[in-house]
Amino acid sequence: MKQEILDRIRQLGGNTDNVKGTSLLDDLQAVSFRTVLYPKPQDTPWATADDTEPVHGIGAFIDDNKNLFNTDRSQFYEKIINHYYRLTEEGFGQTFFRNELFTPFKEGTADFEEWNVDFTDAEMTDLSEVTSVTGDSEPDFVNIAYSYGYPDHFYVCLSDPNPENPVVFGTDHEVFFSEVTNHGTLEDFFNRFMTPEELVAIIRRRMEG
Repeated sequence: MKQEILDRIRQLGGNTDNVKGTSLLDDLQAVSFRTVLYPKPQDTPWATADDTEPVHGIGAFIDDNKNLFNTDRSQFYEKIINHYYRLTEEGFGQTFFRNELFTPFKEGTADFEEWNVDFTDAEMTDLSEVTSVTGDSEPDFVNIAYSYGYPDHFYVCLSDPNPENPVVFGTDHEVFFSEVTNHGTLEDFFNRFMTPEELVAIIRRRMEG
């Protein structure tokens, strides 16, 4: 993976110490996170990014800790980071990093046994978005993330022509690989999430002006 991706992963709380640059698969499987990821606020047709909560439900958490904000702002911001940047299943709209190999076309694997019948059925699976990028109609994937949003699963292909910065594809468990969307490069993908410092900067700007 390119250095900018590794730098961003570290900024987001990931560990890249074991990444050796041997292959895309090895690099991804060498990355680990002991925290979750939060997407940056985005403008929508009904609200601007500045008018939305940067993390779902954080307004109530801030209200519950107003006294701490008034007495010790450093501790207040530290408490926010400690509460949200951890491996929690509590629903805050977060994304979870994964690095799991997915091989629906590789005979002899558990994924092949479970999924190949679907992936060879044109009515069940549409890989045209993937094939247009990779030229590979039977790729191996790595599931790099899942989330509480839509789509809720994200993959890269090991046959991507640019293994230093592969394309990320999204699909949802409700339409698993029958609908696939291109989400840009892996660098783009990680840049869509907030570092703890970026979250604090948003809150500080709104509360302190």
